[in-house]
Amino acid sequence: MNTNVYEAPKAELLEANSAVAPLTLKQILFSFQGRIGRKIFWLTALGMFVAEMVVFGLLTALSTGPEVLMFVTAVLYIPLVWVGLAIQVKRWHDRNKSGWWVLLNFVPLIGAIWVFVEAGCLAGDQNANDYGAPSA
Repeated sequence: MNTNVYEAPKAELLEANSAVAPLTLKQILFSFQGRIGRKIFWLTALGMFVAEMVVFGLLTALSTGPEVLMFVTAVLYIPLVWVGLAIQVKRWHDRNKSGWWVLLNFVPLIGAIWVFVEAGCLAGDQNANDYGAPSA
């Protein structure tokens, strides 16, 4: 038995492309773990925008007072910000970057352009990276 005690242990590893991790809608909207591609990112952002416009359109059509509109805006603001942060963090993960890159949104003008280009336009890693396998 010729066993080298100084040799690194060997393990069977999956191929990088073999595991595609599908995310549920709950994970896409509320979790900060995992990765999403550009398609899911843009569809989720569009869905949030449409939902917001429908709610505000209905409130305007019903001629509710400004107090009601302000209250509904305040109530909707928290989940919209949470979902926006969650999808953007997962998009940064797809680019193999930390979710803290979401703080670029606070840099005036240049930050918004950078986030749009990098998170919204550039493709993510095709293979598994530090944040997991690509989503389906």
